[in-house]
Amino acid sequence: MTTSSAAAEARRRRVVLLGATGSIGVQCCDVISRFPQLFELVGVAAGSDLAGLSSVVERFGVRRSALVSPPAGEILPPGMGSGVEAVCELAAMECEVVCVAIPGAAALRPTLAALDAGRTIATATKEVLVMAGELVKARAAAAGASILPVDSEHSALWQCLRGERADSVSRLVLTASGGPFRERDPATFATVTVEEALRHPTWTMGPKVTIDSATMMNKGLEIIEAHFLFDVAYAQIGAVIHPRSIVHSFVEFIDGAVVAQLGVPDMRVPIALAIADGRRLPGIAAPARLTDGAALEFFEVDAARFPAVGLARSAGELGGIVPAVLNAANEVAVAAFLERRIGYDAIVSLVGDAVGAVANVTDPSLGDVLDADAWARRFTTERIGGAVTSA
Repeated sequence: MTTSSAAAEARRRRVVLLGATGSIGVQCCDVISRFPQLFELVGVAAGSDLAGLSSVVERFGVRRSALVSPPAGEILPPGMGSGVEAVCELAAMECEVVCVAIPGAAALRPTLAALDAGRTIATATKEVLVMAGELVKARAAAAGASILPVDSEHSALWQCLRGERADSVSRLVLTASGGPFRERDPATFATVTVEEALRHPTWTMGPKVTIDSATMMNKGLEIIEAHFLFDVAYAQIGAVIHPRSIVHSFVEFIDGAVVAQLGVPDMRVPIALAIADGRRLPGIAAPARLTDGAALEFFEVDAARFPAVGLARSAGELGGIVPAVLNAANEVAVAAFLERRIGYDAIVSLVGDAVGAVANVTDPSLGDVLDADAWARRFTTERIGGAVTSA
């Protein structure tokens, strides 16, 4: 190897990817494959998709991998671990960045393991900060670790805030497409089918996130996430509906200036920015065509149509274990809807029941958060009348 090629090899950022077979993971792999001179995939994990994970391992020559829940009876290939502990070990391995794309509460322990090891986190899993934002921030501070956003809205805010003073910020505003039911009569929500709810107008995502977008629970969860990512009070975080999904979020400053981040709906842009530690890479996506004549419209969030936003904001303001309960109850309710065991209109009601019933614990430990998560799953499952839904 020549001196120049050795230097280039040394500059490559080593990436551990948790959730390699999901939508974000697939797009992260695409970014890494397009810039082999910049990135090296050194560890990968997935939920239960053995074939998908094996394909990623073979494609990139990854030496370390893990499945959270291996298929029963399957023999794992050499170098592939199993269980949450194996994923935590993977998350803590030597690297420049850990991209967390495991959906839901299952991402919490691996994220904490990575932070405890001092790794930079590029997180696409908003539930981690929703469940345990206080704990996650404390662990990151103790280890000197950084948390970078992959969610398009929070990446947009990150981009708008770069180089700005914290005391110059008046308000953060998250945008939302409004999902498939922005103009549908809420009186008909009881008849919404799974297929209708999964028909998102602008983004292609996994089923759970797509349903959260329909109810706009995702925007409520993102308000909580923004609070912890940017150390901004809940009163200074808002949301608006922007159907075209071109403006991904914007920041209002104390002098009246508004700075927005615009782009086509393509998750590879925030993924690349995060795993490259803020460096912009060429050709990730085509620029938005602002001269196509289509209007950039914005609307207030209708609280009657989307009560999940206010419910999540209230849970965040209460703090403690309440956001963990909100998140767990929502995961169970969404899973039940996707399994056609409850109606669409029952999702937010079930979550509200759990939030209203829990006895809060302030300054929670990891054990408190996990106990709250388990309690909310049992509570919501009993209300539904089915078996406990795992994370």
